[in-house]
Amino acid sequence: MATYREVLGVTEFRALFAGHSTTVVAKNMQQLALASLVFATTGSPLLAAVAFLAGLLPHAVVALSLLSLADRLPPRGALIAFDLGRAAALGLLAGGVLPLWAIFAVVLLAGAGDALAAAIRLALVADVLRDGYVAGRALLNIVVGVMQVLGYAVGGVLLSLVGAGGALCTAAGFSLLAAAVTRSGLRRHRPRGAGRGALRSTWAGNRAILGDTRARGLLWAHWIPNGLIVGAEALYIPYAGASASVLFVSAGVGMLVGDAVIGRLGAATRGRLILPALVLLAVPYLAFAWRPPVPVAAVLVAVASVGFGSTLGVQERLLRVLPAARHGQGLGLAMSGMMTMQAVAVALAGATAEMFGPTTAMAMAAAGSLAVTGALLPHVAPRWRAARTAAAALTAVR
Repeated sequence: MATYREVLGVTEFRALFAGHSTTVVAKNMQQLALASLVFATTGSPLLAAVAFLAGLLPHAVVALSLLSLADRLPPRGALIAFDLGRAAALGLLAGGVLPLWAIFAVVLLAGAGDALAAAIRLALVADVLRDGYVAGRALLNIVVGVMQVLGYAVGGVLLSLVGAGGALCTAAGFSLLAAAVTRSGLRRHRPRGAGRGALRSTWAGNRAILGDTRARGLLWAHWIPNGLIVGAEALYIPYAGASASVLFVSAGVGMLVGDAVIGRLGAATRGRLILPALVLLAVPYLAFAWRPPVPVAAVLVAVASVGFGSTLGVQERLLRVLPAARHGQGLGLAMSGMMTMQAVAVALAGATAEMFGPTTAMAMAAAGSLAVTGALLPHVAPRWRAARTAAAALTAVR
């Protein structure tokens, strides 16, 4: 059982941690500044919202086409290249000379790089920390929440002082800083896999991973229960109006607590808590059917969000099932699938709210999450065995 102090004592993890933190700030500043730029140019709230979320759209495409590169590219060089590429893209956007279609094209390309970089980074954390992976992953989760607040706050101040162009230039500077941190603190690692033909290799790897019953069940557990709850979170504004920020803050606090506490537990305890955490994630949202007042709703949201820590145990089990040569692709598939499912769940929750109202839609999302958790019981139950036959492991590698 690794402590947070122990994993932060690993030089390479500190570099990954610092580089990731800096990248998160850059991405959040980019989202805010770009949405403001597009809205000022077009006056369209829809296009501004698309610009805000456009970087997430390529994750599903990368998962289906290029994700095998996460195990076949030199990790250090790839992370540096992605950060330099983001800095160049942000500098280009800051110039304010691109037409709207070109702006979206640049953002989509940067988002594709983000999807691969996330998979490479998570696999490196597993390589560098080994048994300390979950503690390291929990720290990365925690820093995302903290740096999101910092990124949006600094981005908002910069927008008011120097405009969208200046905010994008500052974000480019953070990306350059992330590249420098990675170069100075991370040593060269050999790629885990080899081969040619990214598309064919990605399909073959995805078939091998999804063809394994244990891995497939764990991926569903990583994608769907929490994705449905994110759909409920998307309804905070129609539910609470001007007080919605209270619910968003409560959700963030609960998530940070869940990651901090569950990430610090031993592997056996963490495994036993997957099912209770998934149940905790959904049950408080059932109460929204009775439309609790905002202070009560904030407490319910905070308690429920602790359950997001279940993903740490699910990822730990996934690493035990997958061969080492598939760690990057498997973790990337888990993250890309989760983001895709969250987008789908948000759309479903919004459509349901249009028909039945936000309170009913939030309770229905919670009921759906509980139903999926029940269907996945063999994969999230406290008693779970990771052992596979040598033949099955060999098949997965092939």
